[in-house]
Amino acid sequence: MTNRERILAIIEGKKPDQIPWIPRLQIWYTAHKNAGTLPEKYKNWNLRDIEKDLGMGTPARDGSVFSSRTKNLEVKSQRSGNEIFTEYITPVGTVSTKQIVVEKLQQAGMAPYQVEHVIKRPEDYDVVEYMVENTVLTPTYDEFIVYDRQIGDDGLPLVNTSDCPMHQIMREYIGYEKSIYEMVDHPSKIEHLLAVLTDHAKEMQKIVADSPAKMILHGVHFDSMMTPPPIFEEYFKPYFQEFAQLLHSKEKLLVCHADADTSLLLDLVKESGFDMAEVFTTAPMVKCTLRQAKSAWGNDVIIWGGIPSVILCDSFSEEKFEAFMQDLFDTVTTNDRFILGVADNVMPETVFERLVRVGEMVRYS
Repeated sequence: MTNRERILAIIEGKKPDQIPWIPRLQIWYTAHKNAGTLPEKYKNWNLRDIEKDLGMGTPARDGSVFSSRTKNLEVKSQRSGNEIFTEYITPVGTVSTKQIVVEKLQQAGMAPYQVEHVIKRPEDYDVVEYMVENTVLTPTYDEFIVYDRQIGDDGLPLVNTSDCPMHQIMREYIGYEKSIYEMVDHPSKIEHLLAVLTDHAKEMQKIVADSPAKMILHGVHFDSMMTPPPIFEEYFKPYFQEFAQLLHSKEKLLVCHADADTSLLLDLVKESGFDMAEVFTTAPMVKCTLRQAKSAWGNDVIIWGGIPSVILCDSFSEEKFEAFMQDLFDTVTTNDRFILGVADNVMPETVFERLVRVGEMVRYS
């Protein structure tokens, strides 16, 4: 079977010939390519060819089914040292963000991290709402079909469509800690912005539901502490249940990016209608274990992940690495709806020989 056939078999509840091995290798590849430290054999190879040579599928995360453009918006960015200050200028006001560039992360192709969010004052809500209401989404189905053909037998495209409205507010617009205070200090502002974002999300949902894509990634970074069960239950679950129902009516999958501690959220993820948890992260990086997830989800939620990235680094001995992988293959088999991957990414510090070793284990498991 090809990796595409294996993924489709798992989606359909059938048994693949082997567990698919599809990690995210992009950060590892970019960091070593930029530093000139790729393994000698792969010095002049592209990423897709390296994945194939290592017996991996491709995660196919670069496809899109719509483009986004915000009208009447001027964006100005300036950099000072390692800080990037960006202004978003609209007819109703200006908001801004600040990001910090980390050279090591930049070399690996990773984005700067945000230290100031777009909503800092009560008057910023109106500006952000204006930006949302003036954002136009345009289907790009033809471009996606071309991308899907390029992926071919190596994988099945996973289309990223960001997050639910409340999590956008908490993570992108305000910041987790301050958003809790804002729910108390400015509840009407939060509720109105939530309504605006939800209306806009309906447009996205229709485009996605009518698209040729099969797997839709919508919902990221759920965490037992940062998005705790009470908030998830009230704000996340109803939204995702409605979207899941729409996608299921079109024979599509709702996927979450599960790269944080989901130990307290496992039941809620299932109840929300998710069909797959991608880059699923486990102990020792977080509290949650693979066995916990299997117990909570059974075969209702496909798990894609299972190898914490730290296991592949030399901070863990060869003995611990081998023991961890043996336990993993004692936990999952081809009878499970499971895709083997690395959570969240294969990092630059990875011991390359361990990637090779995992491929061997998959072939003989």
